[in-house]
Amino acid sequence: MFSERDCSSAVAAVRDEYAPDAMVLDCDRDFETLAPARAEGLGLVVEALEPASYPSSWLPDASPTLLERYVGSDLTIGMPGDGSIAWTRQTTPPVVLVKPRVEGTPESFLNFLLAEALVELGLEVPEHFIGFFEDQYRELDKAVALDPNDTYQVAAALFDGWVGLQTRDEFATWHGTHPDLADAWQDAGTRLEDRISGLPRAVARGETSFADATELACSGLKHALELPAPFAALDTEAYVEHGPAYAVQWAEKTFDSLAE
Repeated sequence: MFSERDCSSAVAAVRDEYAPDAMVLDCDRDFETLAPARAEGLGLVVEALEPASYPSSWLPDASPTLLERYVGSDLTIGMPGDGSIAWTRQTTPPVVLVKPRVEGTPESFLNFLLAEALVELGLEVPEHFIGFFEDQYRELDKAVALDPNDTYQVAAALFDGWVGLQTRDEFATWHGTHPDLADAWQDAGTRLEDRISGLPRAVARGETSFADATELACSGLKHALELPAPFAALDTEAYVEHGPAYAVQWAEKTFDSLAE
């Protein structure tokens, strides 16, 4: 089910620097969330499994089933929004999981995605947005006034943006040490620029949902792109420092203005 991946020299160097204990594993099947039996199969390649759990009181009355499961005591690895690469600290050592869907991804960008996961492990940010928002997730749910799935998407995007504000400082230093990875990071940002600049019009015309727009804009944070309003207000050191409280306040102001 899982096999150790041979990493490029650049990715190996990033692992040595940021997460020297981490294992990078290829998965034999795609997944959004690993089935419990498959998640427990990680026990064959790691030293220990330590399922994360959180108070159910952090969740709104209506939440996606997968989020309820993640908060519970079951070993839940991988969640919607993780993309082609997932990582977890619910194992000892921590692991980065590479899904088969990466097939066809340009090698330079795949190496960047692997390096990004290792940097996130090294920064010791929460594994999932519920560990970031904690009980303030209920406040976010009230602020955004969307259905549970869209609220999940907005929360995941805001969390990714908060992480991206921190990882981009690392990526920006790589031009001298890991030039190929730095170029891949910069190239990915360039590809997002036109889509992000047109977000306000797309949302106003109903061509893009607010949740999708938030996801795209917050992905721009990790690439240090200039964001349009209202997302530009997230590109600040205050967001790094105040995290969930800032995100909730931003959501309240944003949805109040949308309602006017």
